[in-house]
Amino acid sequence: MIHFRFDSQNLHESPPLAADAPRFPSGEPTDEQLMERIQQGDEDALAALHRRHDGLLRSIISRMIFDSHDVDELVQECLLEVWRHASNYQVGKGRALGWIVTLVRRRSIDRIRRKTAYGRAQERFREEVACDCDASYARADEEVAESDRAQAVSQLLARLPEAQQQAVHFAFYRGMTQRQIAAHTGIPLGTIKTRIELAMRKMRSSVLAFGELHERMPVAA
Repeated sequence: MIHFRFDSQNLHESPPLAADAPRFPSGEPTDEQLMERIQQGDEDALAALHRRHDGLLRSIISRMIFDSHDVDELVQECLLEVWRHASNYQVGKGRALGWIVTLVRRRSIDRIRRKTAYGRAQERFREEVACDCDASYARADEEVAESDRAQAVSQLLARLPEAQQQAVHFAFYRGMTQRQIAAHTGIPLGTIKTRIELAMRKMRSSVLAFGELHERMPVAA
């Protein structure tokens, strides 16, 4: 990679793009002659082109991009583009300076688009992370609440008589209907219904008394 030392110049004192060819000191090569030498691999010609038009290039870039660091980088990038793609320039299609200015403007627009796209991507990432965090907190709260409910139910069941605990266990933890419980245990269906009803009544009373649960438990039929 070729590196150039940039001379600091006033960005507001850039030469205009005159319709006539610029006048150079006697013996100075024209831009077109410098481009021809650059096409032949002459690095000194590129350095001379840089010294001649550095102020203009910086002025064009700074009107579109306001970060001085980006301006420095873009000048470097544009000079490298001139070096790499010098073969694309043809004298018959226009002045060398016009070709260079077009290249500089395109490069500046590309930089603006990249920075804009990067900023939008960052914003989307921040929003997604925030949503993920909110969802994680919500899931954590739900898990804590579910754990608390399960613990409260276990405590309420432990207070019931053993026969009622058994009936509730079959009904709500094993998903058996009252008829299935009666058939499984050999206990009359009416007795199973009574045990479950008594158990649910006691648990509801405990819920109302201590406020441990807020969801109504269904009764399996």
